Amino acid sequence: MKKYEIIFKKLEQDILTGHLAPGDYLPTEIELSQHHQASRDTVRKALQLLTDTGLIQKMQGRGTQVSKRERFNFPVSDLISYQELVTNFGINSTTRLVSIDKVIIDDKLHSLTGFPKHTIIWRVTRQRIVDGVAAVVDIDYLLKRLVPEMTREIAERSIYAYLENQLNLDIASAQKEITIDHVTDSDKRLLDLGKDAHVVSVKSQVFLADGQQFQFTESRHKLEKFKFVDLAKRKRL
Repeated sequence: MKKYEIIFKKLEQDILTGHLAPGDYLPTEIELSQHHQASRDTVRKALQLLTDTGLIQKMQGRGTQVSKRERFNFPVSDLISYQELVTNFGINSTTRLVSIDKVIIDDKLHSLTGFPKHTIIWRVTRQRIVDGVAAVVDIDYLLKRLVPEMTREIAERSIYAYLENQLNLDIASAQKEITIDHVTDSDKRLLDLGKDAHVVSVKSQVFLADGQQFQFTESRHKLEKFKFVDLAKRKRL
């Protein structure tokens, strides 16, 4: 990892953990250069990455400020739970459980989720309220063979904490698809859409370390509340 990437990661972690809060000013480029024993050009590259991801913004004549996030950056390439995002970003959010039910995978759900037909799964639908606005609906499909129990308490807290800490599942990777979809009747009922005609849909097939799919999730996002970001790195062939 290059020096500017190391500085970027350190500052990113300081922001995401709240050590640097929204509205705080970063140290000057000279101070950062001295602290990290790096050139100012290297520091500028790190700051540019933070700017590109929306975490900081330059304030004319006042320095560089941690962004006040009316939106928060949704990391596309990371495999992170919603509760972890809320904690890391300091988001004012609550979860409302809409439903938990057991379903058998039919042709339509097989095409959507990738689970084999006739498989028994849990379907958990949750509404995420962000700053008083119904901004996200998560629909999780979980393999019942691996997740024998699903309760209101588990669903309202953190499903991943339960899977990893109590069931000892080794969650490893996900394949994601992001599309802009027309709103559905369910979206109109569960999201505060106003006049919006579209939502962002993030579909994820999630796998354990042994390669077995145990989850499919579709997250339906209110367009104006979330910004999706990623850090792309060029690989020379």
